[in-house]
Amino acid sequence: MTVNPTLLRELPADLHRDRLPRHVAVIMDGNGRWAKQRGLPRIMGHRRGVDTLKDILRCCKDWGIQALTAYAFSTENWGRPTEEVDFLMTLFERVLRQELREMMEEDVQIRFVGNLNALPKSLQLEIERSMQQTQQNRGIQFTVATNYGGRQEILQACRAIATKVQQGLLQPEEIDEALFEHHLYTAGGDLDLMIRTSGEMRISNFLLWQVAYAELYVTDTLWPDFNRTEFHRALSTFQQRDRRFGKL
Repeated sequence: MTVNPTLLRELPADLHRDRLPRHVAVIMDGNGRWAKQRGLPRIMGHRRGVDTLKDILRCCKDWGIQALTAYAFSTENWGRPTEEVDFLMTLFERVLRQELREMMEEDVQIRFVGNLNALPKSLQLEIERSMQQTQQNRGIQFTVATNYGGRQEILQACRAIATKVQQGLLQPEEIDEALFEHHLYTAGGDLDLMIRTSGEMRISNFLLWQVAYAELYVTDTLWPDFNRTEFHRALSTFQQRDRRFGKL
């Protein structure tokens, strides 16, 4: 995860450590627009976006945030131009191969969630290898949502539960929130903060169940420009929120 030196290595003094979000999710939007603004091909935006993600992951670890979930590729992204999709699949695979040793050194536990069976076989192998080798790491939990859709996640959980009921392994009255969450792709505890870059005011089928009481933060900054200063601003806003969870 080698990146250029950045400022803000230590938790900024105006942030309260005991009020940091435990679990942050990012919708990394704006790579293509970032590249277009500079007269570059879209793939250059994706490459720069990977560097941004690596630094935000390290920032989370530096500042004491326990879990980061990144929306890397949605079920709807298959509708993009074939050459862009192919590039993204190759990029995911290459980054995993290149960064695995450093993730081990940084004590990062990486997980992938989504319909992984639809991905190229070579990428599936790299995903499996990276998850196996980092599963004992405890520095930070890094979840990558790949070929992921929130509606699809909920549907597969419903099917799995319905199958158990049909087989007599589960009674309908036993179904509660904890059981339902157990059948979702995701882990890492409740989501506290969801960040979306590029100014779009939607969550785009991402973590629909988990976002129920998360704080939302939207910035006009495009993802490749989302640095530690921007992340600091998001966390400052989070700490100013009054999180009542429906109570007075």
